[in-house]
Amino acid sequence: MSNAKAHHWFLSTEDDQKITEVFKDLHIRYKDYKDPWGFNLELCEKAMHALVPFYRSYFKVRVFGQENVKDRPYLVVGNHTGQIPLDGMLVTLAFAMDISPPRVLRAMVERFLAQMPFLGDLTAQTGSILGDRANCEYLLDHGESILVFPEGVRGISKNTPDYYNLKSFSQGFYRIALQKRTPVLPICVIGAEEMFPLVFHAKKIASILNIPSLPISANFLPLPSLIDIYIGEEIAIPESMNSESTDKEIKEHVFQIENTIKKMIIHGLAHRRPFFDSIRKPISKFLIREFRTKKKT
Repeated sequence: MSNAKAHHWFLSTEDDQKITEVFKDLHIRYKDYKDPWGFNLELCEKAMHALVPFYRSYFKVRVFGQENVKDRPYLVVGNHTGQIPLDGMLVTLAFAMDISPPRVLRAMVERFLAQMPFLGDLTAQTGSILGDRANCEYLLDHGESILVFPEGVRGISKNTPDYYNLKSFSQGFYRIALQKRTPVLPICVIGAEEMFPLVFHAKKIASILNIPSLPISANFLPLPSLIDIYIGEEIAIPESMNSESTDKEIKEHVFQIENTIKKMIIHGLAHRRPFFDSIRKPISKFLIREFRTKKKT
């Protein structure tokens, strides 16, 4: 066992062996790949040894619908939840650890994150990219799959009463899908909202500080909420459409994808595992009632 692995003693023997197998495949896949953003497979492997124990034992992630993933590039599109983007990390781990063949999803990130000192470089080296059209087209041309949260920052900037209510999707991802004839793979994440069950967003202060959001939470660290990731059937790109299709045409198809994910969320919520329900549910109901009362007044 290498020194890097020896420090991660929370990692099970099975997962240690699994990571070795995954990166054996990934090193073959990326043998001749040149990445303009500094993607570093060795750093990804170290990160996975550190993060898989949280994936397996802390969040106890379950993945449904693996059979819907084929060995081809996708735009993987899902709901954005959880106040901080841990959902993207968990989905990325799922596609590496629990789907065959393994892949590193290239997550689109907001400009403010990509420009942050140290963190911007780290996210780029572990596969994330600035959500720019040219960047996405480059990756799709090289056989990569891209993780997209079309709600953007609005998805993780929800107060408690708005949990699991999708914000309207931006349309840019679908125009890229049309340009590259790349199917959309809908996913949903259930459980990430419960990591921070009681949250209020100080929007005015965030605006003054020139940051996208400022969540004020009852807990500083994410709770060990149980995470379920659902993967739907791929959505093909219509032959009758292309990247020059009208906004109206594109909006209709984006709305259909949004509704597909809404249905997946409803199913996931109906089957989610209990997590402090005796405390969480009464508090959530009270907050929702108070929130609606204030909106009426």
